[in-house]
Amino acid sequence: MSTPFLTGPRWVTVRQHRRVLWVLPAVVAMSLAGVVALRWWAAHGADLYPSSPDGPLRSAMDVAGIGMLLLPLLVGAFVAGPMVARELESGTYRLALTQSSTSRAWLAAKISVAAAAAVACSAALAGIYRLGRLPLAGTYQFHWADRGPYEATGTVIVAYCLLGVGVGALVGQLLRRTLAAMAVTGLVTGLVIVVLGALRWSLLPVRTLTASTAPGVPKLPRDALMMDLGLTTASGGRLPEGACFAHTRSMSQCPPDMNVTGWYVDYHPVTHYWPTQSIETGIVLVLAALAVWGAFAVLRKRHP
Repeated sequence: MSTPFLTGPRWVTVRQHRRVLWVLPAVVAMSLAGVVALRWWAAHGADLYPSSPDGPLRSAMDVAGIGMLLLPLLVGAFVAGPMVARELESGTYRLALTQSSTSRAWLAAKISVAAAAAVACSAALAGIYRLGRLPLAGTYQFHWADRGPYEATGTVIVAYCLLGVGVGALVGQLLRRTLAAMAVTGLVTGLVIVVLGALRWSLLPVRTLTASTAPGVPKLPRDALMMDLGLTTASGGRLPEGACFAHTRSMSQCPPDMNVTGWYVDYHPVTHYWPTQSIETGIVLVLAALAVWGAFAVLRKRHP
């Protein structure tokens, strides 16, 4: 943070929350040290390989993936509670308004400081996560499209943290109760993460491979994400994967009247990773901007 940034209400906000702001670089430093130590241990053959299901690196990165998913919720809860709702609940925000500062400047300081800290911390932790995941890439639960690794290795984690800031600023003003604002913000932010996570693989069209029944199921490209698998018919229709088995108890034999001609498989190649990240990041940033706009709209209504 440069000196021009830390002026007026922003300087006051940093002073108010300086302990938390000092904790963030400490967490980043400890995370980096832990990942470097675990990678060294794994690379030098401690007693477990890095891809072992119960290996220390894998276990640590499993926990780290969950932590990265929870990070936007924690950011939002902190903004909603200690930064906004607590001051409104206790009335201490009135002191800021008596120090030649407007209500708009007060809220802008909260949002700008929180956003800067969230971006810096989430980007640093994403880089550290990528470093730790590198030996595990492509293995079980560490595929590029898996929940956790997908968010933690791209730009969406930063966008979700900014969403948490915006939602926290809005909910904190609406509820004006610290614990309630924290709980609701975490719930809303988590709901957005879950919904977009369920929809993300619909953002880009899938690619399709087909094969005749003789050679069997078409072989996917390396690291591809399979979305659907089934049978094709002479009329160009599609049947579920187990359609023939339901009639013949065999996956390779189909009744003649079904007119099965082969297999199809829909998938996303690994090259869809960054385009999907970019689209989802854009959607989340729009939602974050709308939340911030809503926060200032509520502020104008209550403190014209």
